[in-house]
Amino acid sequence: MNSALSILGQRTKEPPISWLMKTALEHPGIISLAAGFTDNPSLPLQEAREVLAEILSNPQRGQAALQYGSTAGDPELRAATAALIRAADGAAATDARYQPDRLLLTHGSQQFLYLVTEALCDSGDVVLVEDPTYFVYLGIAQSHGLRCRAIQMEPDGIRLKHLETVLDDLKHTGAIKRLKFLYLVSYYQNPTGTTTSLAKKAGALELLRRYEKAAGHPIYLLEDAAYRGLRFAGPEVPSALTAAKTARVIYTSTYSKPFATGIRVGYGLLPPELVAPVLRIKGNHDFGTAHLLQKVLADAVRSGRYARHLAALRIRYAAKAAVMKQALERHFPTGVAWDEPQGGMYFWVRTPKQLRTGPNSKLFKRAVAENVLYVPGVFCHADDPIRKKPDHTLRLSFGSASEADIQTGIERLGRAMA
Repeated sequence: MNSALSILGQRTKEPPISWLMKTALEHPGIISLAAGFTDNPSLPLQEAREVLAEILSNPQRGQAALQYGSTAGDPELRAATAALIRAADGAAATDARYQPDRLLLTHGSQQFLYLVTEALCDSGDVVLVEDPTYFVYLGIAQSHGLRCRAIQMEPDGIRLKHLETVLDDLKHTGAIKRLKFLYLVSYYQNPTGTTTSLAKKAGALELLRRYEKAAGHPIYLLEDAAYRGLRFAGPEVPSALTAAKTARVIYTSTYSKPFATGIRVGYGLLPPELVAPVLRIKGNHDFGTAHLLQKVLADAVRSGRYARHLAALRIRYAAKAAVMKQALERHFPTGVAWDEPQGGMYFWVRTPKQLRTGPNSKLFKRAVAENVLYVPGVFCHADDPIRKKPDHTLRLSFGSASEADIQTGIERLGRAMA
């Protein structure tokens, strides 16, 4: 008998994150350097307790917070969030690109990515992604039947010459008419830790603009800034919004990573023509993100608790990154390389090409036997027919593991490599 599932339901594969979590559960005592969870001891327990007490101790405020909100989100938090982005970019208060009526609050930035993909893409459409990229977004693309083309990376972001080559190829084949956007994880990228320079963002926008005539429609740049707040070294880099001569930038980030992952509130700034379509789709999803959580964040931002917590969190992650770096230097064999991150939660490790790291590799199985878990880099590469997926990289997270577990986990992984 045929399945009653929709095409999307039949097409959607199990996300790698589910498989990794299952692997961890099947091996009690395993040290996970795979999980992208945040640091547990530094979660803002006291701040959340204080804010909730202040909200719920006032009957009028408490009742309002426990009631439904709007689809677009709490007006105070929308205005405060837009102001935070504008301040980080050094833009004027009157700059139309940062107006709150263009900002949408969502259930994490993951929902925002899903909503934008639904609003812009049909099955068979093309999106451009970094190579490698955030593997959870690759799951959204796969589920929607999108064709991903991978753009090579350099230390300061995508290789613009390769982007132009791919755009030329799409134009030559006619597939440019199905191209909808370029997706960049632009700050302390998950998985590589790379930050995209403003020059690369401006160059990418200019290239996309040049190919819009051939496409016959706008081509957007979707900037995922989920880790922007977690900078602990290096200069602040302005967002692509500052480089846009036209309204082609979609900007998204989240309060989950810089405040509390359990709160799960994300946000995004949209070009004017996309606000209504995305809002309508969100209305069908949930007609509004959890109102109480938005009120908690609005109070945390207004009171200064959010800024103070973020400052402390940056110090915490800088210390944990230093612990992981020292452990890598001590325990990993010669020929294994990595880049030191200036923010975020990840090290991207490159092994000699003969040392495969995929989920079926001897190294992965040996690592699990040593009771340590990592993310195989192959999960982070799109299914691009133009190149074979690399299988000699891996992602390590210092986000949730303790300093002791980081040291022990790296020692175990180094032993597995040896």
